Amino acid sequence: MSVDTVPFDRQSGSWSVLAALVDADGSARHPFVQAMGARGAATRDLADAIHLLCALHGRQPGVIDHALAHGPSPVAESWLDEAAYAFADERALLARLTAAAGPIPSTPGQAESEAAVTHQLHALDMLAQSDRTGCAVGAAIALVLDWRAIRHVLEAAADRAGFAALPSTLPIDADTATLAATIAADPAIERAMSFGAQQLLAQHRALWDLADARKSARDRH
Repeated sequence: MSVDTVPFDRQSGSWSVLAALVDADGSARHPFVQAMGARGAATRDLADAIHLLCALHGRQPGVIDHALAHGPSPVAESWLDEAAYAFADERALLARLTAAAGPIPSTPGQAESEAAVTHQLHALDMLAQSDRTGCAVGAAIALVLDWRAIRHVLEAAADRAGFAALPSTLPIDADTATLAATIAADPAIERAMSFGAQQLLAQHRALWDLADARKSARDRH
């Protein structure tokens, strides 16, 4: 980071708000994500989750790339550049897992599922390219923080495919806390960051709801 690192404290300022949002509404709370981390998770359900994740986050440019290209402040640019570089490795892992998973599992309502993911992609693109200062960065921060829970799904799929995923190199919490504290001095920017984070997490919840609905549809047939 190009600024001095602030003392790491999940209870202070804008960092507390963002961390609390992810703790309360992030992927780790979703029953489907919890089920995919269990040893008894069905291979087809893991494969389907990987395909959905790849559809949402496997493309470039993604959320972080858009935020980086959208004229952030110098402090945010440093963090986003690090995050974008690290997320390229996550994207490569997703691609490898998708190839290992084989074709997407046959599921009733496939056309509707594809339409839902396309809508989510559009929503994320709009969010990450918002002209509201702080919104795109808030979305990028939420993605990095929520990716920890998503990583459990990726690692479970990697284990099922017979290889170990390399550790993530996404920014650590201390650097993210520094970023949040530095750019959110203006209350309006802090509100925009919170909005961006909330909307990103809402899209993730919608993806997991879709994955769960698809699982139920397969189980009925």
